[in-house]
Amino acid sequence: MVDTEFLAEKKPGACPNTAAANKALLMLEVTSGPIHETIRDLVAHHVAVTSTLPVFETFVPNRAPLDARILDAMLPDARISYLRRRALISDGAAKSDWAALFKKELEFEREFVKQGGLLLAGLDPTGYGGVIAGFGDQREVELLVEAGFTPVEAIHIATSNGAEFLGEQDKIGTLVVGKQADLVVINGDPSGNIADIEKVEIVFKDGIGYDSAKLIESVGGLVGLR
Repeated sequence: MVDTEFLAEKKPGACPNTAAANKALLMLEVTSGPIHETIRDLVAHHVAVTSTLPVFETFVPNRAPLDARILDAMLPDARISYLRRRALISDGAAKSDWAALFKKELEFEREFVKQGGLLLAGLDPTGYGGVIAGFGDQREVELLVEAGFTPVEAIHIATSNGAEFLGEQDKIGTLVVGKQADLVVINGDPSGNIADIEKVEIVFKDGIGYDSAKLIESVGGLVGLR
């Protein structure tokens, strides 16, 4: 989504124009041409790709859900800053390429896996706020389903694939007797309805269970401060 190497007039030592780079990217197909060649090269060299869809989603006008859980967790000043920036992005919706770019990113990740690539799931501290660890990871899995993966495939990407990439699949990543007991207890069935992934009741870390609601309550209004 933020790749500028497909801009034909890009020059060494000069930062390319972002708008021009976006236009160039939108003109390309994912299943053929330069993007598809890039995918094949990544797969051939065993390069994993980490999906950070919730971060990109915030730049799409009127796209990211206004989740009360996230707003309640944020420091008041951080929440106000996020909502102001969100409103500015929505006001410029008519001029934005982000909706089309986001759709192309979904296509890219689906095609990358189809061609044998190892896709991981995660977040990073970029963007302008509104993406919080934990809540954002849940949203990532939901967006993978939107990209065309089944709920089970999306969950596998967010759990087992990370362990495989780290070479730790004998210790973590799947529920098997003898593996490290890091897991969540969910009041629902995300394998059938991926939105149920948000209904976490208990988190087990190193075999110890933690009350999810109490953990979230303990950091209410603090995210963005520390």
